[in-house]
Amino acid sequence: MDFVNNEENNLSYSKSINGVKFTLTYKPTDLLVKQELMDSKDVLKIKEFRSKYNKHIYFNLSMSYNNRELLTSIVSNKKQFAQMINDLSFGASEKIHLFSKAKDTLSMSDFNYPRMYDTSKSTTILIVYPRDVEFIEQDYLNLTIDDLGFDTGEVRFKIDMKAIRNEPTLNLQKQN
Repeated sequence: MDFVNNEENNLSYSKSINGVKFTLTYKPTDLLVKQELMDSKDVLKIKEFRSKYNKHIYFNLSMSYNNRELLTSIVSNKKQFAQMINDLSFGASEKIHLFSKAKDTLSMSDFNYPRMYDTSKSTTILIVYPRDVEFIEQDYLNLTIDDLGFDTGEVRFKIDMKAIRNEPTLNLQKQN
């Protein structure tokens, strides 16, 4: 995971705007497979899970303010709190966009925003896009996040697709 989180490897990107820290991290297929396998070393399960997860590209988008979740650190009233929960729980696909240099948009397949109730240091959303060859073969893609009400404006990340095409793999059959 250290390799993935090291920004020099172009799989993780971060920026801070008006005190809000945004971190976008690609989740390589084998990390998802390892999570699903738990302690199993079954070769057939490894192949099955790799086939399952290799159909999409996965990113974690983490957002924090003063090393705390956005909902508990910035939101100032019940109405804004309810709107933010609604936006994150149901509207992420309308607020987060992935597109090519030519402005072709890749539609989000799915997203997951688990409420952490102030037990985490950030608000994190798992975002999922189809592993579309036309997009994967690009030099880079842009991911933008609309202003979520924190005066950050639109936040943009330029994603190095070569790093994703050459994603790290794990030896999942290795005995501990």
